[in-house]
Amino acid sequence: MPNIKFDIVKNIGTLSEGSRGWKKEVNIVSWNDRKAKIDIRDWDEKNEKMGKGITLNKEEISELRDLLNKIDIDELDVE
Repeated sequence: MPNIKFDIVKNIGTLSEGSRGWKKEVNIVSWNDRKAKIDIRDWDEKNEKMGKGITLNKEEISELRDLLNKIDIDELDVE
């Protein structure tokens, strides 16, 4: 597996923490020296290991925000 270079430019916040200390974080991350993007994924305690996640550009994060603002969370049938 090739090495993936990443730089967490800014931590926006933590969404949750698992029993083993991994945290689902929202960060601004530069991958392989490219322009930084919004990133949501699980990270270990030292931000050295990561799980699968999603990376979004400005337009995508704006659209996601708009979609989330349209829903009534109390009406969702989710855990």
